[in-house]
Amino acid sequence: MWQKRMTWSVACLVIITSLLLASCGGGAAEGEGKVATFIFTQEFDTLNPLYTNMWFSQITNAVWLVWPWQFDEKNVAYPVLVTEMPTVENGGISEDGKVLTFQLRDDVTWSDGEPLTADDFVFSWEMYVAPENTVAATYPYDQIESIEAADDKTVVVTFAETFVPWEASMWHGILPAHVLRSVFEEEGTLDNAEWNLAPTVGIGPYVFEEWESGSFARFVANENWPEQPNIDEIFIRFVPDDAAQINALVAGEGDLGTFFDYSDVATLEEAGVEVFAVDSGYKEGWYYLLGGENLHPALEDVRVRQAIAMGFDRFSIIEDLLLGLTTPAASYWDNSIWVDPTIEPWPYDPDRANELLDDAGWVDTNGDGTRDKDGVELVLDYGSNQRQIRLDLQVVAQEQLAEIGVGLELHNYESDLFFDQEGPAGAGELDIMEWSDTTYYPDPDWYYWLCSEIPTPENPEGANWQRICDEELDALFQLQLTQSDPKERQETFHEISRILYDEVYWLGLFQDPDLWGTNERLQNVKISGVTPFFNIAEWDLADAEE
Repeated sequence: MWQKRMTWSVACLVIITSLLLASCGGGAAEGEGKVATFIFTQEFDTLNPLYTNMWFSQITNAVWLVWPWQFDEKNVAYPVLVTEMPTVENGGISEDGKVLTFQLRDDVTWSDGEPLTADDFVFSWEMYVAPENTVAATYPYDQIESIEAADDKTVVVTFAETFVPWEASMWHGILPAHVLRSVFEEEGTLDNAEWNLAPTVGIGPYVFEEWESGSFARFVANENWPEQPNIDEIFIRFVPDDAAQINALVAGEGDLGTFFDYSDVATLEEAGVEVFAVDSGYKEGWYYLLGGENLHPALEDVRVRQAIAMGFDRFSIIEDLLLGLTTPAASYWDNSIWVDPTIEPWPYDPDRANELLDDAGWVDTNGDGTRDKDGVELVLDYGSNQRQIRLDLQVVAQEQLAEIGVGLELHNYESDLFFDQEGPAGAGELDIMEWSDTTYYPDPDWYYWLCSEIPTPENPEGANWQRICDEELDALFQLQLTQSDPKERQETFHEISRILYDEVYWLGLFQDPDLWGTNERLQNVKISGVTPFFNIAEWDLADAEE
């Protein structure tokens, strides 16, 4: 799904941004008619969906590159480029669940007027799985046996095995074959295509107009889209940090902002900004390095991982740092039918944590205040990016775990380095890694834990940065892909969530719903937890001049 563990780049300097905010007056001067200004704290890494897992890049799809189906404010899928959602009843899904048939609408075209055809879907699949393209992920397209254009408006997808979570994981952006096929044929890859950064042909209510690196991006109304949007232009301003975003929203220089901290909510609301949370399945958590050449021997013992969980008071952090505005996280599937209902967040119990560490043989033999065993100190490298809540949380965790004899060496990185595949987390250089993530929400499927996703020289893009290979867990994740019976699949996920919890392969910190803020000018706004801007064509500006 859309990972807040992601690659991004923010090149904008504070002084430049301040000048832009002062001179542009919220972005309206950049275009004509109604212009809505969005404030993003992270700049796109790319606009080609093949090459990004970045949240800010992906949520922008609904502006200019709509998915064949999107999700409404209740996170229910509805057709956009297809005429209806395939089901067994309407013949769109075969009885064995292996074959899906999609019928395309005949009243939508690419922004340059070229028709959308089944060939665009075939080409997109070919590009996702082509080894010449260094895509962000081949999943789930690598599960597909074949794709056929039965005719110009009929796409037939055949999976090698029954694949249940297709609705949430497929077609996160279709590519225009008439634009990009010749590029691939000439260059042998799409890695360097100009379209990646300047996609002047798209499909959706808006079309790409301009992207000035480190400053802004513009999308203007697409005259070839059937439902013309009310707003003429979406102006996205990139700012370097949370403070710059908050200042812009408070000053009325932005109509919409997102991804800010709970500590900023009161300031925004006092300035008349409406703040609301949207559940997108995200949870902030700790990921442990559990394999590879840099594995710390202490983390091999589940008792140590359990002790760390009980020695870290996440409850007081939620009250003190997050103002009590969220709740602890126990599993990836909290608040859903997919989680074992008996699971509760690990309690704060330092006495029990000390007992577990003693039992595991980690004791302080040299009196330096840190436990050790066989000459190895129980000091763990703990790293994340420089999001303020994570910086604050690191300091508290270091103090609390020191009380049970566990040392933490704190590491902070610029986001583009930390979340890079070859960065410290992806390279297996950190014992504890922190970020916020979700599944293929609203579906429970996720591929982080597959043994096949462990990064290797043969598979350098593997997403299993924890380097954990639990054969029982792997088999359960593979099993749930094929379970068409919801009850059976639910039971499988109960087993999965219980294993992850008992083994403390992941330690949940807090629920991390998306926070959004809009000013009173922006009207008719609905936000989805999956495709946030799904109804952006219906948005309007109350006092904009025509």
